[in-house]
Amino acid sequence: NDPELIKTYRHWHSKEHIWPEIPKGIREVGILNMEIYLLGNRLFMIVETPADFDWDSAFGRLATLERQAEWEAFVDKFQQSEAGAASNEKWQRMEQIFQLP
Repeated sequence: NDPELIKTYRHWHSKEHIWPEIPKGIREVGILNMEIYLLGNRLFMIVETPADFDWDSAFGRLATLERQAEWEAFVDKFQQSEAGAASNEKWQRMEQIFQLP
């Protein structure tokens, strides 16, 4: 609930300031599109992938790509997660319980 941390997190996720290796790596592991939404201090991520996408495998590979481990360590201070947690541990899959018919 720290407004300065949230402001800084937004800054580093903007098109102008995100490290170029991060979106490159995300696409390299097969993610077609990724969006992150903010409400207060909660983040919600939508990931568009091919039908045969393997989340664990892709995020395991992502962790080995250029600057990804450095990025994860850098954004740790903004997230409420275990120290040293990988992306696939921070970002968990949610169960869809409703879709507008």
